[in-house]
Amino acid sequence: MKFGIVVFPGTWSEHDTYYAVHDVLGQPARLVWHKETDISDCDAIVLPGGFSYGDYLRCGAIARFSPVMESVREFAERGGPVIGICNGFQVLCEAGLLPGALIRNEHLEFRCEWVNLRVERAGTVFTNSAVQGQLLRVPISHGEGNWQADDDTVRRVEDGGQVLLRYADADGNVSGGSNPNGSINSIAGLMSEQGNVLGLMPHPEKACEDLIGGADGNVLFDSMIRSAATATL
Repeated sequence: MKFGIVVFPGTWSEHDTYYAVHDVLGQPARLVWHKETDISDCDAIVLPGGFSYGDYLRCGAIARFSPVMESVREFAERGGPVIGICNGFQVLCEAGLLPGALIRNEHLEFRCEWVNLRVERAGTVFTNSAVQGQLLRVPISHGEGNWQADDDTVRRVEDGGQVLLRYADADGNVSGGSNPNGSINSIAGLMSEQGNVLGLMPHPEKACEDLIGGADGNVLFDSMIRSAATATL
């Protein structure tokens, strides 16, 4: 599975992502500059973390107009897997590929720490290597990760099984104390209705080896790889 890792001005996690999918998981990958429009050689697209365009106006608001994003939209509409991490999640929301918006953390603090994520739904493109209820330990690094939406949208994503990951404590319990940013219903990872686009604030690429604190982030990338392998059988 060839990963295309999109790089905007201000992106800073592209090389970490490349290392995770290429060096750790052994998959072909390339960096995709934001002015490119041809991503036909890629089997999956990653919008990595960072501060695209300096987060001017608001996070992801300018990046959504980059030439590459029209190609990403078309790729997603054809069913291609897309994962947006941190700033990438913000870009996907701004581009309308995922619902809701990411706003300032409830406590108005930038948080950089390890968190526990409870897998709410297994068997998807992004979670087929996990089991429902499994806890993943993955770091966050953001100041605007507070996912918010109107009541109808929240009800729709909950009822539609679009919530894949929630912030939880070490015992798997979801509570205010385990929510690092105030996100509605402790939502940490959200999938599109079609099931091929995922946005999450935590950084799975920074949890790819035990040497750096844990390898639970590989579950998401490995699930994408397994899905691609199954589709070609």
